[in-house]
Amino acid sequence: MDAAPAPGNVARWGGLPILRRKIGRFKIRMDIRDMTAAQLDVVGIGNAIVDILAHADESFLDRFGMSKGGMRLIDETQAEEIYAAMGSAVEASGGSCGNTIAGIASLGGKAGFIGKVKNDGLGRVFRHDITAIGAHFPTPPDETGPATARCLILVTSDAQRTMNTFLGACGNLGPEDVDADLIASAQVTYLEGYLFDPPHAKAAFRKAADIAHKAGRKVALTLSDAFCVNRYRAEFLELMRDHVDILFANEVEITALFETGFDEALASVRKLVPLVAATRGAHGSVIATADETIQVPAAPVAKIVDTTGAGDLYAAGFLYGYTQGKSLAEAGRLGSLCAAEIISHFGARPETPLNEYVAAAAA
Repeated sequence: MDAAPAPGNVARWGGLPILRRKIGRFKIRMDIRDMTAAQLDVVGIGNAIVDILAHADESFLDRFGMSKGGMRLIDETQAEEIYAAMGSAVEASGGSCGNTIAGIASLGGKAGFIGKVKNDGLGRVFRHDITAIGAHFPTPPDETGPATARCLILVTSDAQRTMNTFLGACGNLGPEDVDADLIASAQVTYLEGYLFDPPHAKAAFRKAADIAHKAGRKVALTLSDAFCVNRYRAEFLELMRDHVDILFANEVEITALFETGFDEALASVRKLVPLVAATRGAHGSVIATADETIQVPAAPVAKIVDTTGAGDLYAAGFLYGYTQGKSLAEAGRLGSLCAAEIISHFGARPETPLNEYVAAAAA
């Protein structure tokens, strides 16, 4: 599976070429030779994945043993089987952290990304899309080994997305891929919980966190999914206690982490992490420090089309506001606005430049 899926079944996502044309003028011009001196807002470390999205009914999910609204890891054979059975689909670069980094760039922020792709069709798609939106992506591709990762996303009529992820080349990321100068130049290093699986990826996280803290920077973590939390609860708690300054989680993830109700989980997590941003869907989000709790309402959206990437783009808006010196309440408001843009259309990358979207909301 070194090539992109057959063109007969997958069309390039119509929004992406438009996105490139409209956002291209906001692209950050960074001299790679002077990366140490450059001041990035956020650098993310995560899975480099191309999303393949299609509508499906619940019988399709049942047929393949999927749990609606969840995420599961699959192998290459399963990926081929599900893909062959999917209806007409669209293809768009994704990955939780990649979506966040793309969102920060779309807001006008300076962003970088560390993640593994193979030098194949989908790998070239991913590299083009993330650099076209303005993010710096220095990680070299693999020439051998597993194919570039893909996530087969089935969206049901209630806008819930069910994800089936073949990690492929993502699993090869290790400490040797952590660019120390890139990490040290960023205000925040953002770690994706989905990547927290192979031992060498865990080592990469810890190396990056150590570099960031030695440079006086912050480290953020997203729990990504209750699947990840249930699999690595003890290790996540250790990572949070020793390495994390900012935590992103949704209500399901944070309650799974502490195996308790939301209020109790929030009380527990604020003792471990200095700053927490917990999203609650239509109920907005809660931002918590040791001394303060801020309730942020959800931004209005005319119609929810696809919830893929809502948490990723909330993190993008929040981190952009945070690194621009905004108040926590304003950072949360930006997160809500970015999430609202994403759930109003198919796919997890902005169709409207987010700096324009935010400006229009403020008008």
